[in-house]
Amino acid sequence: MATKPAKTEEAHSPMKTVRPDVSALMCLSTAVFSAVSLSVLVVLGQPLLVYMEGGDRALIVLAAALSAAFMTATVAIGAFWILPKMRRQSKEQGKLQTLTGALERRSQDLETAALTDALTGMHNRRFFDEAMRYYLDEFEKIGRPLGFMLLDLDHFKAINDTHGHDVGDEVLKAVANCLFEVTRHHDIVARLGGEEFAVVTPNMGRTDCEAFADRIREAIGKLVIRTGNVHLRVTVSIGVAVSQRKDDVGQFYKRADVNLYHAKQTGRNRVCA
Repeated sequence: MATKPAKTEEAHSPMKTVRPDVSALMCLSTAVFSAVSLSVLVVLGQPLLVYMEGGDRALIVLAAALSAAFMTATVAIGAFWILPKMRRQSKEQGKLQTLTGALERRSQDLETAALTDALTGMHNRRFFDEAMRYYLDEFEKIGRPLGFMLLDLDHFKAINDTHGHDVGDEVLKAVANCLFEVTRHHDIVARLGGEEFAVVTPNMGRTDCEAFADRIREAIGKLVIRTGNVHLRVTVSIGVAVSQRKDDVGQFYKRADVNLYHAKQTGRNRVCA
């Protein structure tokens, strides 16, 4: 199954990761270092006090004591105010990073869900329209054909009416899995709604596309869908179109739709191109 054409721009998170407050840590480290240095200086300077007069000695001791008290107060403030604040900030940053990651994943999930059919896991009509527009533009630039198949399950309403919508859902999922297996990895495969599917085949002209569509028709016809006591086989009608110069999505789709209508009117379980 083809994937969506790669985007050229990367998604950026609206929330930024906050770096830790390094300045507070530096302040605390400086205060501790200053207190230790001053204490060492006072201890080593004690012998010098012996040679000083009483008044000078008392003044120096008082100054040293006041400095030590100031430094001790600074360390205490760091230990009882700055460190808890830093721990709270670190915890808040962890929560912010977790929330940011969760929001990014949620955004990606929502984007994927918006482009995916919930029942079958295939691309949906929105993705198909965008991819078809992109492929038409790009293949016109290089002058190569683009094939398109529009598929509609035959008598699907009768399946729902007879066996219920649960069985009908199983049929749709079985057909989707078959399309995944039969098509090439660079083909676009989508469920457009109800029992209608689409396959876009790059670089494939009318003859090759018609033959490929017939192989798909045969593969679906060989399916046996078993759900509970119900065993079902289904067939599909396919309309084929090949891109022309200056095609837009509407014109391209319309030609395939006309051919699908012709396949339905001429007996179903066939390919018309």
